Amino acid sequence: MDATDGPRILQLGVEDAAAGLALSTEARWNQTEDDWRIFLHDGVVFGIRDGARLVATAALLPYSGNNAWISMVLVTASHRRRGLATRLVDMCMEAARKRGLTSWLDATPDGAAVYGPLGFTPTLQLRRLRLVTSAQASLPAPSAATLEALCARDRRATGFDRTALLEAFAGRPGSRIVSANGAIALAREGRTAHHIGPLFADNAAAALSLVGAIAQSLGSPLLLDAIASHAAFLDGLTASGWTIERPFQRMRFGPATAAGAEMPFAVAGPEFG
Repeated sequence: MDATDGPRILQLGVEDAAAGLALSTEARWNQTEDDWRIFLHDGVVFGIRDGARLVATAALLPYSGNNAWISMVLVTASHRRRGLATRLVDMCMEAARKRGLTSWLDATPDGAAVYGPLGFTPTLQLRRLRLVTSAQASLPAPSAATLEALCARDRRATGFDRTALLEAFAGRPGSRIVSANGAIALAREGRTAHHIGPLFADNAAAALSLVGAIAQSLGSPLLLDAIASHAAFLDGLTASGWTIERPFQRMRFGPATAAGAEMPFAVAGPEFG
């Protein structure tokens, strides 16, 4: 379908943050209005309206090294199965192509079945976990860490620079960057739960200890998006009360970019990578 067919696609502005939040809230996602402002201010967000009401969105968030994340693909319930999401993702892909960017996304299983035929290649897998009641034994409180330390570890792991994103997260009320025993993580408030990530660690034991200490200090509910290949980390989380809610498949469209030097234990979220 051509981008000119059907309802007109618009580029949204920061003033649309509340309307975007209404869509993600309907989907029971954890984003806040501040999250939407990141996409609207630092990225490109395409939307479709039915009259004055925003009914569908998709976002492209550029990073360094010719990378970009596609996310916030949302359609209100009354407008689904009309091809709106496909049209909006096509717009994001075309915007990335014009800028010479490799596009990444974290897809649900249903989404992966759609994105594969579009040319997206599967890479790694994620698991979304939730903690409601912790079974973790008492742990020492973690130490406060600097934004610079987190950004350095993030660059080493991802292969590109996300200082602006992490700075925005860290600057919010209720956010904290903590470290202990070779592990470092950021925890931030979401709409319904705190989110832990990104999380980097020298080993699974250090990652689990830091997550446990964060859980003790913040309480619950908590969300975390773990790299599925860290089996010992996942096993330790489920043993301490975390439950796996859903999988995500990370996918790439375009040439491979520089690989990171280490694998994170948890990511900033499927919407941010």
